Amino acid sequence: MLRPIGIDLFAGVGGLGLGFEQAGFDVCAAVEIDPVHCAVHQFNFPNCVVLPHSISTLSGRYIRRAAGLGERQIDVVFGGPPCQGFSLIGQRALSDPRNSLVREFVRVVAELRAHYFVFENVKGLTVGKHRRFLDEVIEAFGKQGYRVRFPWKVLDAAMFGVPQHRERLILLGARQGFPLPEYPEALYHPADCGVRNGLPCGPTCAEAIGDLPDADDFDELIESDEVEVGRWGSKGRYARQMRCADAAAWHFGYKREWNSAILSSSLRTEHTDISRRRFLATMPGETEPISRFYKLAADGVCNTLRAGTDSSRGAFTSPRPIHYEYPRCVTVREMARLHGYPDWFRFHRTKWHGARQIGNSVPPPLARAVASQVMVALGATPARPEERLELGDPALLGFDMSEASAYFRVKNPIARRNRKSGARKRNQLEIEFAAS
Repeated sequence: MLRPIGIDLFAGVGGLGLGFEQAGFDVCAAVEIDPVHCAVHQFNFPNCVVLPHSISTLSGRYIRRAAGLGERQIDVVFGGPPCQGFSLIGQRALSDPRNSLVREFVRVVAELRAHYFVFENVKGLTVGKHRRFLDEVIEAFGKQGYRVRFPWKVLDAAMFGVPQHRERLILLGARQGFPLPEYPEALYHPADCGVRNGLPCGPTCAEAIGDLPDADDFDELIESDEVEVGRWGSKGRYARQMRCADAAAWHFGYKREWNSAILSSSLRTEHTDISRRRFLATMPGETEPISRFYKLAADGVCNTLRAGTDSSRGAFTSPRPIHYEYPRCVTVREMARLHGYPDWFRFHRTKWHGARQIGNSVPPPLARAVASQVMVALGATPARPEERLELGDPALLGFDMSEASAYFRVKNPIARRNRKSGARKRNQLEIEFAAS
């Protein structure tokens, strides 16, 4: 039985893609300009063709050919194109070169003649001057023969089983003649919200990461991001799901062959004694005044995990929150748990790349809830695949930008510094990388 087909644009490491896979789609191609992200994506999704290029250089036919799809119908295209969304007086916002990647997203959806699309972006597009830009995006889809579900919605991942407040604008669209998907109904009330509305309580920070071994207990994690710790028990529904402790935890996705005795993505941070004392003195749910790090509350949910900036803009890492129990910042694996990624899913070995990959991505449970509604609109019945997948070469998780670029045989997208002025010159590929 053939599964519905999805194409992932601006894929990153695959948060949206994992959610669509778990909902029953075969994600056959992923377009992502950052070769480091591409390498990690290839490790986790060995049956998906990764295209390490700017979307502006690709046609729908090229994507079809690269993915080996022939003339098969594309059921859904999804992604979150980076955009600035600013309107200039007397000009149309979508004509602004800074927003060209959104135009390219619309173009590729139309060229692939996808039955459906899912456009995700920041909540800020819905307010103020950015709203004009959003209206133009909807108009552009309309000119290509696509309707959009109204009213559009901003969804909070915490209402779909993620122990983190993260709001994303979701546009659901269908080609003329196809029924529009509905928005998913909230499944949980967030653990820090007193209004239940008849919904069960979502997972707390303690339920999400409390079973994970403490990274500070392992000297190996000073140099490596993984250590074999043996098998450990996971209490609670959420932790067991992240551990893939039973068949239902895979949803309708492909099971991966993985070693569950390894604690991965857990490279330690060596804080000073002074920092640790400040972390201990900070009350849960408050911000440490010197570092401005937020301290998790065991019975609450995480604040929005952010990516920081890339190398072309100074390689600033957004602060990781402080663990509710230990006097340290959370590890990349703990961030992944707070974002809804299962433990088999790996990230780049460095804390900077790993945290950026999580902060830039859509939480998979939120993506799965949205994708499930597209599946309903298609009139398709999701099926669990029998095939099990071997994860990729672990070397993919350690590439720096130059190594990843050489591996995929593409130009390094990091801009070169102008020594005289200190400014960075970018071509179109570099502009896209900086915005992603």
